Amino acid sequence: MPHWLVIDLEATTDEGGWPLQEMEIIELGASLVNASGREVGHFQRFVRPQRRPCLTAFCRHLTHIEQADVDTAAPLETIWPAFERWLQHCGPLVGWASWGEYDRRQLEQELRQYRIDSRLLALPHLNLKQGFGQARQLTHPVGLNVALQLAGLSFQGQQHRALEDARNTARLLPLVLPASS
Repeated sequence: MPHWLVIDLEATTDEGGWPLQEMEIIELGASLVNASGREVGHFQRFVRPQRRPCLTAFCRHLTHIEQADVDTAAPLETIWPAFERWLQHCGPLVGWASWGEYDRRQLEQELRQYRIDSRLLALPHLNLKQGFGQARQLTHPVGLNVALQLAGLSFQGQQHRALEDARNTARLLPLVLPASS
């Protein structure tokens, strides 16, 4: 049975926000789910940023990721091959999804920057934020927490942590996918 991969990233940032090209992934979370949204596997790693290795106070407070977490982590060039090996054991994938376009753009930017080839680049990406808004006929996009509330669900775990955000996003997948997916 084909699965969906739901990915969430945490990245370096500051209170005023940084342009995408200045942000770096500091945590990768992925939830492998079936079409009903049930998790059948997961992957989580901290990633050591290269250009700005010191996390800002704002970033640490927002993500609850400590400086020691990224200091002891491997860089993306080392983490990504481990992720790809994990993906090989996941079986066929229909595609991958994220809440909005940020995660897709950040991931594609860093894969290009470090010249990393990925199985994901050949798969379709589903913007669940957009899909949820269309399915619910919302007039404007909403955040993940609000979407969960609209679906009668509550956020489980710590917000702004990659795996927990991916798992919560995956819970909305069945509300967006056609019944045959």
